[in-house]
This record gives sequence, structure tokens and C-alpha cells, in this order.
Amino acid sequence: MTSLGNYTTDGTNGHSNVLRHEKCDAYLLIHLETVLGEGFRTLLYFLGLAYCFIGLSAITARFFRSMESVVKHSRTIETIDPLTNTKIVKTEKVWNYTIADITLLAFGTSFPQISLATIDAIRNIGNVYAGGLGPGTLVGSAAFDLFPIHAVCVVVPKAGELKKISDVGVWLVELFWSFWAYIWLYIILEVWTPNVVTLWESILTVLQFGLLLIHAYAQDKRWPYFSLPLERAERPEEWVPAEAAKYRPLDKVHDPHSEVSQVGEEGNSGIVDIFSIHSGEGTGINPYVIAFTALAAGTSWPDLVASKIAAERQLTADSAIANITCSNSVNIYIGIGVPWLIDTLYNYIAYKEPLRIDNAEGLSFSLLVFFATSVACIGVLVFRRLTIGAELGGPRLWAWVTCIFFMLLWLIFVVLSSLRVSGVI
Repeated sequence: MTSLGNYTTDGTNGHSNVLRHEKCDAYLLIHLETVLGEGFRTLLYFLGLAYCFIGLSAITARFFRSMESVVKHSRTIETIDPLTNTKIVKTEKVWNYTIADITLLAFGTSFPQISLATIDAIRNIGNVYAGGLGPGTLVGSAAFDLFPIHAVCVVVPKAGELKKISDVGVWLVELFWSFWAYIWLYIILEVWTPNVVTLWESILTVLQFGLLLIHAYAQDKRWPYFSLPLERAERPEEWVPAEAAKYRPLDKVHDPHSEVSQVGEEGNSGIVDIFSIHSGEGTGINPYVIAFTALAAGTSWPDLVASKIAAERQLTADSAIANITCSNSVNIYIGIGVPWLIDTLYNYIAYKEPLRIDNAEGLSFSLLVFFATSVACIGVLVFRRLTIGAELGGPRLWAWVTCIFFMLLWLIFVVLSSLRVSGVI
């Protein structure tokens, strides 16, 4: 099985083609696959990928319901009134909703990607070159989070129902750290140490997740000097309303969640090694194009399902949108930061050498396109807030217009990035 770096190049310009015409001798399950036509093999592999997505959807839905149970826990606080000297008993939530959105929701839905990347890093110990998910895949995952997931969430509320962000200040903080994550990725791979990651860069990458948590909590609690002076509407006391919590869309299905989870997890664990690398051979598609399309969608699929459920069942848009922005942060600070830290630490101790990145092709251009299209996406969300009063939902016609526009932004990113890594532009 070949690696992402081993692909054919065009003899005239040294760049790879989007579609390659070569015989693939590798196979997924049985050797008989090699005699099948490329078109039929492509269909089979994408059907397999779709099956994995169904499994991931079932797992994510179960995870979201489990998270509801965790977040609704309360504790009793007893205090003494200094004036009357009487005992005051009150109940408060154990979890802060802002921290829950980042650590439970965004981190939880990103955990498949984090665990795969960490396992791959452990297997890669001793190699001076990084393996696993490359920077191109992470940018593609960020684009999938920002555009298609927003597109789905906009049309999920019922016709005419408006769901807005109750705390714009927290959203702006989360948005800042989300965009900064990819600026940071560009700085360390293109400016400071091109195509190299040092131990200190990996440490700083991981520590920034802690800064995100502190900054978001400070904004939620309106700490002086650490928060934006913005008004906010109070979020509902319950993370999910009681009537919505009774909704169990997957209970109509035979209750083999354990079976589905096993299939989904096994399928997901094979996405990196099989569908990003092997399909690049079997389908004749440039591996880099697969990396920021099919693989990026696969690693972001739990984010889509979780945000969709949050947009359906919560009264505000906070969690649905926070999951989008914070998942992008988690993907960089933890999803790639921890694997880099493992490998750079070993390389520093064993070889006194940094970790080399050999699959950052087209990173600068992809980031440029990503930021340009992101401005349009955020601009539309702000415009919807100012005109109809909410980021999600609203009149059905305008919700679908927004959805289509977001999908067009994603297609622009995919097409331009594909053409770039293929040497067309």
C-alpha cells in the first residue's frame, strides 16, 4: 500500500493530475478487486465509505444523548445569609455550558480523528517524517465544518423558527481561536520552520487549547479586562428542553447500537489508511484531492451529525455553531498537536532532530482560499442576524438560499484547491 506522497507526476510541470491512469495492484479485502474496473471499484469504495458514515451517525446520536445526561447534572449549594444568618439552599448546574460545548461536544465529536492521529503517531515513533492526517486534510476538514455543516444547520429548524446565538461574545472568542489555529499552522509550517515541526512548536500548539478554554470561560463569566463588553441573552436553564429530550429518532431502529458502534468504529479506523491512500490508487484520483474531500468529510462527519441534532433540539444556536468553530480549533490544537508532540519529543530525545512534514503541498493556497470563503460565510451569518434576527432558521426560502450559498462556497474551495495541487493553476 503506497503512501500519500507516492503519486504520479506530470512530466511537463512536475505536478500531479487530479485523475491518474495507472494500474493499481493493492486491494482492500480480496485480490479479486484488482481485476475490476476503476469505475466499479470507485463505486464500491464509496459505498463502503457511506456505510461507515451511517455507523458514525448512529454513534454520534448516542453520544449526544449521553452528553445531555452529563450536562443536566446539578449540585446543591448551601450558603449563610450574612444579614439574617439563615441558611440558603440553591441548585446550580455542574457544567458551564460554554465549557461543555468545547470540551464535551466539540472535543467529543473530534475524538475519532484525535485517537486515529494519536495511534498513528505512536506507530510512527522513530520516523523523522510525520504520518497520518496531513495539513491539507485539516484545512479540508475546516472547510467542511464551516460550509456544509452551517448549510445543514440553517435549514434544520422548522419553517419560520428562529434560532440565534445568545452570547455573541463567546462566539467571537471561539471564532478567533478557530481562525488563529490555521494561521498558526501556516506560521509554523511556512514561516518559522518550513516543512518542519520542532518540539517547542508542538508544545505551544497543545497549550493553546488551554488558552481557548480560559478565554471562552472568561468571556462567559465576563471577567474584567479579559472579555468583550457585549450584552448577551440568557441561555435556557436546560441544555436541551425537556420536550426535546424525549425525542429519540434512532429508537425506531432495532436497538443494536453496540453492533452499529462496532461497525462504525472499525470502519472509521480504516478511513485514514484505506480510503485516503488505497482509494487514491484504486480510483485514479489524486490522493491530495481525496485528503481534503472524502477524508476531510469522514473526519468531520460526527461534527455534522452533532451540530444538526443541536440545531434541532436546542432553543438557541449556541451549541450547534460552537461545535463547528471549536471543532476546527480542537483539530489543530489537539488533533494534530498531540501527535506532533509525541513524535517531536521522541525525535528530540533520540536524534536531536525535529519532525519533518512532507505532505503540506498546497497549504498556502488552500489557506488563502479558505480564509477568503470564510469571510463570505461569516458575513452571511452576521447579515442574517441583523436582518431576520437569527443565524439559523427563518423563512424557508431564505434558509435554503443560505444553505445553497454555503455549499457553493465549499465547492469553490474544493475545486480551486484540487486544481492547485493538480498543477492546473
